[in-house]
Amino acid sequence: MNQRQAAARLRVVLGHLGQTSARTGVAYSTSRAVSPNSFHPPQFQYTQHNAVLSLEQRKFYEENGFLVIKSLVSDADIQRFRDQFERICRGEVKPEQMMIMRDVSIAKSEYIPSERMISKIQYFEDDKELFRYCTLPEILKYVECFTGPNIMAMHTMLINKPPDSGKKTSRHPLHQDLHYFPFRPNNKIVCAWTAMEHIDRNNGCLCVLPGTHKGPLKPHDYPNWEGGVNLMFYGIQDYDENSPCVHLVMEKGDTVFFHPLLIHGSGWNKTQGYRKAISCHFASADCHYIDVKGTSQEIVEREVMELVHRLYGIPKDTSLQVRLYEMKDL
Repeated sequence: MNQRQAAARLRVVLGHLGQTSARTGVAYSTSRAVSPNSFHPPQFQYTQHNAVLSLEQRKFYEENGFLVIKSLVSDADIQRFRDQFERICRGEVKPEQMMIMRDVSIAKSEYIPSERMISKIQYFEDDKELFRYCTLPEILKYVECFTGPNIMAMHTMLINKPPDSGKKTSRHPLHQDLHYFPFRPNNKIVCAWTAMEHIDRNNGCLCVLPGTHKGPLKPHDYPNWEGGVNLMFYGIQDYDENSPCVHLVMEKGDTVFFHPLLIHGSGWNKTQGYRKAISCHFASADCHYIDVKGTSQEIVEREVMELVHRLYGIPKDTSLQVRLYEMKDL
C-alpha cells in the first residue's frame, strides 16, 4: 500500500462525509433545545453553540466530559452493521486496509472464520456499509455540537468483546483516547460510541471517571497483568484509584459522546456472548498535527508505524504526523 493509495482512501472517507446532506436518516427529538443565540456563557469550553443540546445537556458534558443519548441509532441500522461484521468474520468481505485484531488469549489453532477469532476491527473507512455509521445524520448532528460544522472521521472501530477466557484479557485498562491521537486541540475532538446490544457490567460496559477531561494527558504504558495484555491496550499509570467512576449501562442504539481526555475503560466479559459496539472519533477540520517525539505518545507512534510497515510496507521511519498529514491533504 503506497502513499498515493492511502491518500485516495482518505479522499473517499472525506467524500462520504461530504455526502451526508443527501442521505436520509432517522431523526430523534431532543428535549428543550436551546437557540445558539440565546446565551453565550463564557464557562462553556467543551461544547459549541448549537440548537441541538439542551442547556442541561451542555452543562452536563462540560462538567463530566461525556453525554449519553438514548435510542439514537435505529435497530435497522444496528442490524445492518451486525450483518456486515458477520460477513467480514466469514471472509466474504475484505475491505482494504482494515485492521483485524484478536484477543491475546486466543490460540492460533482457534483461528476459524467466525466472530470467535475477531475481538476488534479498526479503520473500516473503506467498507461502505460500516462507514455509514460515521455519516448517519443523527450521529453527525450531535458531533457538530462538539467539533463545529467542519467534521472529519479520524478513527473507526467495531468492538467485539469476547467471552473472557478466565485470564481477564477482555478488559480494557483505564486510559485517555488522546494518547493515540497526534492532533490538537483536544476540545475539538469527540468520540461517538454506540451500543449494538444491551451492555452492562456483566458483559463489560464502559467505565468512566467523570470530570477527568479537565486534567492533562497522563503517561500511559502497558499494565502488568498476569493474563497478558492486548496490543495497544495502554493504561494510565498514576490515576487516583479512589476517583468516583460511573458504569454506563446502555441499551441497543444508545450512544455516548465523550471527550478524548476523559479517563475510561471497560471490564471483562463474564458472559458467554460477544459484546458489540461501534464507534468513531471525529475531529474538526481545523485541528492540526503535532510532533510526538519526546512525549509519552512516542511509544504509540513507534508501535503503529511498525504495524503499518508489517501490513502495508510503509517505511518504519515515517512519523505518524507526516503519515496522517499526507493522507489528509493530498
